[in-house]
Amino acid sequence: MSSNYETAKQIIQIIGKENITFMTHCATRLRFNVVDDGKVDLDALDQVEGVIKAQNKGGQLQVIIGAKVAQVFDEAKKFVDLAEDNIQSSEIKKNIVSRIVEAISGCFGPVIPVLIGCGMVKSVTAILVAVKLLDAASGTYQVISLIGDLLFYFFPFFLAVSAAKKFRTHEFLAIALAGALMYPTIQNGALAAAKSGVTSLSFLGLPVPFVNYKSTILPIILSVWIMSYVYKWVNKIVPDTFKVLFVPMLVLFIMVPLELIVIGPFGTYVGQGVAKVVTFLYTKNGVVGSFLFGTFRSLLIIFGMHYAITPINAQLIAEYGYSVIFPANLTGNLAQAGATLATFFLLKKKSEKTESFTAGVTALFGVTEPAMFGFNLKYKKPMICAMVAGGIGAAYINFFGGGATAVILPGLLALPTYIADSYIHIIIGISISIALAFGATLVLGIGSKKDKEGNPSEEISATKLDVIPFAPGKIVELNQVDDPVFSTGVMGNGFAIIPTEGKVVAPFTGKVSMVFETKHAIGLRSNNGVEVLIHIGLDTVNLKGQYFKVHVKEGDTVSKGQLLVEFDLDKIKELGYDTVIPFIVTNGAEFTNVTPKILPDSVEISLV
Repeated sequence: MSSNYETAKQIIQIIGKENITFMTHCATRLRFNVVDDGKVDLDALDQVEGVIKAQNKGGQLQVIIGAKVAQVFDEAKKFVDLAEDNIQSSEIKKNIVSRIVEAISGCFGPVIPVLIGCGMVKSVTAILVAVKLLDAASGTYQVISLIGDLLFYFFPFFLAVSAAKKFRTHEFLAIALAGALMYPTIQNGALAAAKSGVTSLSFLGLPVPFVNYKSTILPIILSVWIMSYVYKWVNKIVPDTFKVLFVPMLVLFIMVPLELIVIGPFGTYVGQGVAKVVTFLYTKNGVVGSFLFGTFRSLLIIFGMHYAITPINAQLIAEYGYSVIFPANLTGNLAQAGATLATFFLLKKKSEKTESFTAGVTALFGVTEPAMFGFNLKYKKPMICAMVAGGIGAAYINFFGGGATAVILPGLLALPTYIADSYIHIIIGISISIALAFGATLVLGIGSKKDKEGNPSEEISATKLDVIPFAPGKIVELNQVDDPVFSTGVMGNGFAIIPTEGKVVAPFTGKVSMVFETKHAIGLRSNNGVEVLIHIGLDTVNLKGQYFKVHVKEGDTVSKGQLLVEFDLDKIKELGYDTVIPFIVTNGAEFTNVTPKILPDSVEISLV
């Protein structure tokens, strides 16, 4: 288990889950409303690994965590039985792409161990068959294959549970939605559609397409996400007396038709369009088509659209004896393997290094889900490296006329099915993809997750950081701040400003690393790797964003002096809040000493 999990577990045990009526978090601490303060042992909380300090302040129990507060909060939610309205997350603002990627990878997180286990079984089985140690016609092979395929076949059920936890909705209703996707009428209809010509059912005059949802990802995740809102709405409008009878019924009546008519088939319809585009590109210019398909094939997998390409490959092999499109599947998969194997050298936690290595190995044999969803998509940059590398390898193979003579799992064991005349170029092409993905990932690092993993992808080179006053006002020593989490330096060294105007500007040139949903705190990273937190006021998280206006978002590059946040200083003061603004170097642990020197018009921070 992760240290965040253990920290959260111990915190909830000490407080008592039955003692908690409300929980939230801000930039630095977990905040609880409790029934009885006397039941909470503050000294015991102080001894929990990962806890900086626990205190009762302003009628709330506050457990100061620091930079990992959001991760600990996410784990803590698993140990409490509170209604949705009594759990509020002060989440960091992120752009829509980051939120989608985080949602998908978050749903995969709990499934990764089983995914890797099944993937390894499939890889070992393929090797045993290849070296003639296992007969593919035997009962033993069928049972082993069952073990390897069980998760992939019933993927929607596994993802339904993790998605329900991710979106904090009813788990068993989510499983019911997976059951609708995998119902025999739908699955058998999809398998028989080609022969029977019957492609759909009719529901109130609307078509319900027969779609094979085996191994699909997006339909169930999207369905559960939408259900999380439908469930809340239905739960509100149904009187308490009838909730048990009518809430599940109404949710299913709404969601199952929506899922089968709109959400589920969406990927199929788009995939059919993509198949036409791929065919057009290969017809016009095979090299360009190979590069584009090899690059974006991984995205098709995420959205469940890659199955639309399979009939094209089968048709090409039937007509010409080989497919020039299929090699892009091979280079794409092996590029995913190369990128994931590179993360092995970038991650520090032993458990994650082991998982990344295993996921990389299974990807070499064509089972890419653990690699792609467990690591590459999660860290973003490895995913981009793998996509581009897969496209380059595919373009190389196409240029030299490479093709596949069979549609089988695209991994190393599929090499014998490629055209003998171009075999050397197949080897070179996949080597290019693996090497480029591996090397590029090592160079670029693991992206925005570096803070969480403690693996910065850029070397910290600062010895001095010149900081302009980020707000008009009086610069003071950090020990003058009336909050021990800042004044004692447990969060990191720095200084503070008592503002005379309601604005905060960038103290240096760099990037915005985080913007809290409540707008009262912002994280920055300088160009030479120094990470800071600017926290506007004390306990201002309780304002829930009122009186604050943020002018930047996560990922923005900012120049020294650029306006970051405006706030109504007078209103916040009138409400009784201390408006002092601490400035904290949050990655000070990576330096031996962090010493701020307050000058007349600036602050010089030396880092040794």
